[in-house]
Amino acid sequence: MKKIIMLSFVAFSFIGNAQTTTPAATTALAEKEWDVSMYGFIRTDYIYDSRKSATVRESQLNLYPLDAPAAGDDFNKVSSSNFLSVVSRLGAKVKGPNVWGAKMSGTLEGDFYGNTEATIGTFRLRHAFVTMDWSKTQLTMGQTWYPTFIPEVFPGVANFNTGIMFNPFGWATQVKLKHNLTKELSFALTAYKEREFAATTSTIGTQNSASINSSLPTFHGQFQFKNKNWIAGVGAEYKSLQPLTDFTLAPSGTKVLTSEKVNSTSVMGYFKYSNDKFSLKAYGISGSNLQSLVMIGGFVGYTAANQVEHYEATKTNAFWLDLASNGKKIAPGLFFGYTSNAGTGTTAAAGDAVKYYMRGFSGTRVIDNVMRISGRVDFKQNKFRVTPEIEYTAAKWGDFNTNGDGTADLNTRNVSNVRVMVSCAYSF
Repeated sequence: MKKIIMLSFVAFSFIGNAQTTTPAATTALAEKEWDVSMYGFIRTDYIYDSRKSATVRESQLNLYPLDAPAAGDDFNKVSSSNFLSVVSRLGAKVKGPNVWGAKMSGTLEGDFYGNTEATIGTFRLRHAFVTMDWSKTQLTMGQTWYPTFIPEVFPGVANFNTGIMFNPFGWATQVKLKHNLTKELSFALTAYKEREFAATTSTIGTQNSASINSSLPTFHGQFQFKNKNWIAGVGAEYKSLQPLTDFTLAPSGTKVLTSEKVNSTSVMGYFKYSNDKFSLKAYGISGSNLQSLVMIGGFVGYTAANQVEHYEATKTNAFWLDLASNGKKIAPGLFFGYTSNAGTGTTAAAGDAVKYYMRGFSGTRVIDNVMRISGRVDFKQNKFRVTPEIEYTAAKWGDFNTNGDGTADLNTRNVSNVRVMVSCAYSF
């Protein structure tokens, strides 16, 4: 009986090994062809503000302090605080078999920020793109950073705003072709359509309608130099939006077709120097209709009697500097940013009705400039990080210029907000 049991055990073992040989080989082959890795972080922020500001998602992201009245009670001069974890992030990176001689990779990423105040806490798409990489040429297709946002060169602030108002921010669905001219110099051409944080359309259309109505995508070209210690680049962009396809004339009430465009250009430049001890970053941008990049400005509409509305883009100038330690355990950092509203440069004709499609105005008041300075210290241990930060933001408000160019003129007032926050994040 013992011999029969032993022979049966050996037989079953042999059959089992024979049955698993092919799947194991297939699995090993699949592992070589495909690789999927998860990444992200769990983050909680405590935030205190000394004054009401223009904010997003229950004050998680602060833009600029709100205006103060010329006389009477200042109802914006009140403090607030909050705890939030909605910026926690989850992503996946995928690598697969080569296609047409190109190495294939893809990224799918989101967070719990929501797309509106009403949807805060729900999962939101950030990145969804595929990259084809040949020896000297790279093609990217899908939703990822606006080309004016440089992933290697953005402020290292603890605040989730990542330098917003001074540094472009956001994602767009795009096609980007990048070619390495030399080992250190590359050129990238991007065609994209606005997706997140599109230009104001609440009174003239629907979300992203100005971009969708335009037959042309936005075009961006950029040179970048990169070696062990330095990254530097310059870029230029052309954008043509069409807010409306039809317009109701006033006072006649006649509905007519319109093809009026908002045409704008921008230029930008940046650099980063980094060694074992510290990193120094700088960025500057000057252009029109930068609202989709979560910056001040936008465009102005001018309408004469029984004529369709025509548009002029407002110009925004912005720059920032960021100096930070590269310490492995403790890393202090300092940030400074400045942005200003230069208006359209156009004077409204007598009798024209003027509408402002801009970020940074309230009623008859508009922002002239915003300045921010902040200091932080990163305390790091393995994949855990605690960062206290103090941030001071000051804005200069004024009455809209009576010439209708979108700039601030009389009755200017300065207001400021101090934000104190502590951010805790555990990465994986």
